[in-house]
Amino acid sequence: MRIHNFSKENSILNNFMSEIRSISIQKDRMRFRRNIERIGEILCYEMSKTLSFKKSYLKTPLGEMSLMQPSENFVICSVLRAGLPLHNGVLNYFDNAENAFISAYRHHKSKTEFEIVVEYVASPSIEGKTLILVDPMLATGQSIVSTYEALLSHGTPKNTHIISVLGAKKGVTFAASKFPKNTQLWIAGVDEDLNDKGYIVPGLGDAGDLSFGIKLQH
Repeated sequence: MRIHNFSKENSILNNFMSEIRSISIQKDRMRFRRNIERIGEILCYEMSKTLSFKKSYLKTPLGEMSLMQPSENFVICSVLRAGLPLHNGVLNYFDNAENAFISAYRHHKSKTEFEIVVEYVASPSIEGKTLILVDPMLATGQSIVSTYEALLSHGTPKNTHIISVLGAKKGVTFAASKFPKNTQLWIAGVDEDLNDKGYIVPGLGDAGDLSFGIKLQH
């Protein structure tokens, strides 16, 4: 897997990352969702530079011209519910893409042990297409791997890209070991540690709760 870690570069992306991490600013849910969306826009713009392009022709009010446009067919897949703001950011730029949605959640066997359960998959065929997997947090990496494995029943993608806001080194390493070698990860930050509950440290908290409110635990 080729990893593009944008925390190593100085850009406006750092400002959006600081706001979603800040314990005071992140409490504004609308601002949190918008910042996640903007991070998605930046990451997919950077990703677009690596795509295949073809020449197309068009008429303007004053003449004709040619320009290069992406030649790939895209499917964007996000993990519900935390992935929705990031999904919107990617869809803002790839507005003609097909879309897929998966519900994947942690089923806790104990306070520190859990498994990822996938219960719902809505996806078009991904056969021969460019798959863009959207998951804001790569903590253990298990969710994104389970998502990919579930989607393979809908075909084999030609190329796979992962767009994520924040990961832990352990999760990134685990994902890299499970995906095809030509997979590319576009991520805004990678933190060092996970706590005993599998959350990223220093991280930012629960992206789903910060976006949409605290959920009841069963």
